[in-house]
Amino acid sequence: MAEEKDLELIRKRLDSVFEAFSIVAEDTHVFICDMRYDYSRWSKSLVETFGLPSEYMYSAGTIWEEHIHPDDRKAYKEGIDAIFNGTESGHDTQYRARRPDGEYDICTCRGLVIKDDNGNPEYFGGAIRNHRQKSRTDTLTGLRNQYGFFEDLHRYIRDKIPVRIGMTGIGKLTEINEVYGYDVGNKILQRLGRYLMDHVTSRGGTYRLDGSRFAIISTTQSEEELTEAYDEIRTYFRKGVRIDDIDVLLELQAGMLSLNEFNVDEQTVYSCLTFAYQESKIRKHGDLVTFHNDMLGSNRKTLAKLHAIRASIIQDFKGFYLLYQPIVDASTEKLISVEALLRWKNDEYGVIPPDMFIPFLETDSIFPTLGEWIIERALLDTKELIKYVPDVIVNVNLSYSQIEKKGFADTVWRLLEKTDFSPKHLSLEITERCRLLDMELLRNVIVALRAGGVRVALDDFGTGFSSVGLVKNLPFDTIKIDRSFVQQIETDEREKRLLNNFTDIAGTFGADVCVEGVETSGMKNIIKDYGIHSF
Repeated sequence: MAEEKDLELIRKRLDSVFEAFSIVAEDTHVFICDMRYDYSRWSKSLVETFGLPSEYMYSAGTIWEEHIHPDDRKAYKEGIDAIFNGTESGHDTQYRARRPDGEYDICTCRGLVIKDDNGNPEYFGGAIRNHRQKSRTDTLTGLRNQYGFFEDLHRYIRDKIPVRIGMTGIGKLTEINEVYGYDVGNKILQRLGRYLMDHVTSRGGTYRLDGSRFAIISTTQSEEELTEAYDEIRTYFRKGVRIDDIDVLLELQAGMLSLNEFNVDEQTVYSCLTFAYQESKIRKHGDLVTFHNDMLGSNRKTLAKLHAIRASIIQDFKGFYLLYQPIVDASTEKLISVEALLRWKNDEYGVIPPDMFIPFLETDSIFPTLGEWIIERALLDTKELIKYVPDVIVNVNLSYSQIEKKGFADTVWRLLEKTDFSPKHLSLEITERCRLLDMELLRNVIVALRAGGVRVALDDFGTGFSSVGLVKNLPFDTIKIDRSFVQQIETDEREKRLLNNFTDIAGTFGADVCVEGVETSGMKNIIKDYGIHSF
């Protein structure tokens, strides 16, 4: 073992060789050993993944051997002994290495001996590739990819380092590919990635996510500086870029989030960032949208709430429950259906209604799992209600992320079979945000559901993007009039005329009309005069 006074010099030389290896060690974990002292430096990411004692270790080979599967240790030890006794100058072997959770990862280890000027072994260095881990590099742009983005974001959260995170992308890249070809589209992506790396990120990282989306993480720039940077890049690409003698004008959209609270995980942060990006794309015509931590309308931190809600999905839906709003026949006022309303609560945050978290989580890959739970829970609850109201129907709202998932109709049939529930008692509601879907996909899903006996309703007609065009092009059984159009119907003649127009439209296309938000006898009596089916 080296004397303490020599250790600093040994470590400096070790670091120098380590950095040289790291430059060319793409997607692998580097290690360097000073063979004279058997003193090593190992990649921090490898140390964290496998729970090693430190980046710097004496007798690292012996320590690592304890992590190798018993069946693989003999071959590993023979290889290391051959390196240190001078009979081999290189190392190329594969083995299983144990993580702290007890699971084993398959690793490939390649190394070589570096000799000094006198031909004596000085360093043994190389790289270990963990085959469980995905590549961190995007092959098109050379930037770190989505796996690298999540890895780095996890590290900033773990180390409690405040950062600003941005997501930007190219609008209508599909059309550009169709008009000019994928080669031009790929060169545009390369140009945008290079521009972001050169002009936006001073410290942090630039990432190619998926499709036309990129991300940046900055540890030094303020929200104001990043806003200015986005305005500049947006102006630059709006003027057009020249690719293969073709001038292409590009429209961008972008979302941003400041991370300064660390009781969250990277997936929650990503969901909120994606929400801001989608708002820029759909509602703000490409203007930068910043996710603020008070978006749930209280002093509690939004990110922390969403993290807790997301964790509940993983924890067997702990805290989620359904309430049921009655829907009655407009003529008889008898109960004919109920609408399932999702809620979430815990001791810290109380009750959180769905409009406070669904929009943020819809882009999360975990959300369809919650959607399945909602449908199944509603079917089981309604089976009990059918014992007392034999013809009752349960209405369940759908998210666009559920519908766009491949095989959604099959998922519905599976849940109906699992719960032994008749499809005639189920109505699925298409919500306003489902207009994000391809119209042909939406039509195919609706036709498949109705062909199997499930009713389909259009929710919140008259608001947002729910329009006459949807009713004209898609076969709905029921049109639900949003409550905002009838709240003043007792005194406002315009609301009466609107309701009359809405019922005419629904009738033209053979759909029943249900009015939401009927709260007084006066409202009920007026609405009955307009040929309403239910309220």
